[in-house]
Amino acid sequence: MNKVKVMVSGACGRMGQEVMRAVLNDDALELVGAVDVKNAGTDVGTVIGKAAVGIKIGTDLVEVIKASHAEVMVDFTSPSSVMKNIRLALQQGVCPIVGTTGLSTQDVAEVKELCQKLQGRALIAPNFAIGAILLMQMSVQAAKYLPHVEIIELHHDQKLDAPSGTALRTAELIAEVRGTLRQGHPDEKEKLPGSRGGNFAGIPIHSVRLPGYVANQEVIFGGLGQTLTIRHDSISRESFMPGVTLACRKASSIQGLMCGLENLLD
Repeated sequence: MNKVKVMVSGACGRMGQEVMRAVLNDDALELVGAVDVKNAGTDVGTVIGKAAVGIKIGTDLVEVIKASHAEVMVDFTSPSSVMKNIRLALQQGVCPIVGTTGLSTQDVAEVKELCQKLQGRALIAPNFAIGAILLMQMSVQAAKYLPHVEIIELHHDQKLDAPSGTALRTAELIAEVRGTLRQGHPDEKEKLPGSRGGNFAGIPIHSVRLPGYVANQEVIFGGLGQTLTIRHDSISRESFMPGVTLACRKASSIQGLMCGLENLLD
């Protein structure tokens, strides 16, 4: 069986390191390249605390793609650099698997157009944890019967975007089944601006940023005399790896732009 050739963009970051470990431990995948602005020329093994693997950290994405013959690029970088990486990968015939959040609606539309123009494939997923995907699916079911809902997402204090991509995607899915709904008292006033959080289709979204968290989300539904809370907690970044490796293994089945890991689940 031919292994899927995978390269990692943002290789020296916390998520990038976890991805490299996961790829190296997956019999169906082959790590062939790594890119980062830091640690140029350093062996990947040194970066992840293992023996040398013979792959050096590069700084030029296109050069690494050409030298490694990568088929898939896993990107966990930053909102400021991810679009450039996606464009370059698609232009080189590589399938981007994107876990970097902070992409705008216009960004996603551009990626979709690029995939059509170049006959390329790409996956953008706000969350790769299987439990988080289940949380979103369960929230959609609950919203059919309990349409009043608020979302609280809690992440580490180094996260650059708020709200999280998972919270936004959860709100989008809920809005698809319940529409826009004005919640709370019509005369409600915020004594402190932002106290009620952000608003998506009438759904308040609250973002917490504190050291100690990795990625956590609560979706709280309220009804007559009852509440329902659905919560998912990522205790470590390892929680995202089964989803990442699944996406890499199934990259060849992606057509055009695919948004959401749930589309690859059986």
